[in-house]
Amino acid sequence: MSEPLAAPDAPTFRKQPVSFVRRSGRLTTAQQKAWDERRQDYLVEVPRAVARTSVDPAWTFDAEAVFGRTAPLVVEIGSGQGENVVEAADAHPERDHLAVEVYVPGLAQTIVRAGQRHDRQGLTNLRLLQVNAAELLETALPEGGVDELWIFFPDPWHKSRHHKRRLITAELAALAARVLRPGGVWRLATDWAEYAKQMLEVGEASPDFRNAHGLGALAPRFEGRVLTAFERKGLAAGRTVTDLEYVRL
Repeated sequence: MSEPLAAPDAPTFRKQPVSFVRRSGRLTTAQQKAWDERRQDYLVEVPRAVARTSVDPAWTFDAEAVFGRTAPLVVEIGSGQGENVVEAADAHPERDHLAVEVYVPGLAQTIVRAGQRHDRQGLTNLRLLQVNAAELLETALPEGGVDELWIFFPDPWHKSRHHKRRLITAELAALAARVLRPGGVWRLATDWAEYAKQMLEVGEASPDFRNAHGLGALAPRFEGRVLTAFERKGLAAGRTVTDLEYVRL
């Protein structure tokens, strides 16, 4: 299994906490085959800074060059196994889709799913990035270049001492505003009630966004969000899913 690596003489740590922990996982036979044979079709190689999933701040993602056209761009952060982004890319060939994930098994499974679509020829409007999302939003995506930004079921880091690792913060909202075009949409979902409250507070307090459904309002379930195995597990445990939708001012 091959992963992008930092330069051998570069430091391999960050000064700020990240919203994920480093972990490895074995690939299934199908995932390994897809990773070996189709990775070059989907995975965009990223120059690194201080860690394996970091982004060289001098690098910029050029959507037009990567996709070979100019089209609306949808970015999903924490794309997991690829259920949502693959479904969206297949259903909306007029849009380009960028899946952001740090774990190789998830990226490999996304490639497997993509290869099963479009008469099994794959999806030309889908690309993957193995990067820390905050760094991507801060420097690598052009200002105003994203039409929709999705963050579904980020790790709730439910213990109080781990709240500093949560992805959805005022700082992240400012980065989301940086990359979204005016009128662009930021979609959020969580099945952790306390985290939903924090997400709502962050969105309502941001000077860069308005709630698409009224001040303090929750959004109806986003029709483009697939009911994943992860969500089913949360529902089976009695948790309620909260959707939020914010529009870039």
